[in-house]
Formats: sequence, structure tokens, C-alpha cells
Amino acid sequence: MEEKKQEPIEQESTAPSIDEEIANALRTVYDPEIPVNIYELGLIYKAEKNENGRVHVQMTLTSPNCPEAAQLPINVESAVLSVPGVSDVHVELVWEPQWTPEKMSEAAKLQLNMM
Repeated sequence: MEEKKQEPIEQESTAPSIDEEIANALRTVYDPEIPVNIYELGLIYKAEKNENGRVHVQMTLTSPNCPEAAQLPINVESAVLSVPGVSDVHVELVWEPQWTPEKMSEAAKLQLNMM
């Protein structure tokens, strides 16, 4: 039986292509101040998995002064580690490009009544 390869999913034109299982795991992590998951908020800039199951996540926060700056990357690491086939996760917090509301998916904008 041939194994079916998962297609990457895309949020919006500015969003990265990310493995569906990893994207779904990231959708379980919420910014505690905004009732939308961090994936739909556009806080994930990159999530690349290599052939050894190691995942590099590049993410940002809505603000450098975010009180959850220490906790969100830990939550991201835990969520991604729960994906079958993932052996290790490195979360890199970046500030460039700066997050703006334009990075949010249409679903997030609808949820926050921004459309």
C-alpha cells in the first residue's frame, strides 16, 4: 500500500507552507490576550521539518512587551512535539518582520470582527 504524502497548507499569500499536522498542532496554541490561535494570528513565520523529524519554528509575538514572551515558545515546542514523527523542536523567536494585523488569516479577522 502506497503511503499518501501530506500536502502543505497555506493560510494566506504571506503565510508559509507548513505540514498540515504541524499547522494543526500550532492551532492548539492560543495567545492568552487574544482569543485566536497563534497560527491564524500569523505569528508563525516558518515551521520546517527535516528528514530526521527535527522541526525549526520561527515565530514572533504581537508585541515585544508581550507578557507571554517566555511561555508561548514553550507552548509551541510542546504542541509540535506532540506530532507523530517529530523528534525535536527548536523555536526561534524573531522580531523581523514585525507582526502586524495584516498577517492574520481571514478566519482570525472574522473572529475578531475586523472584516
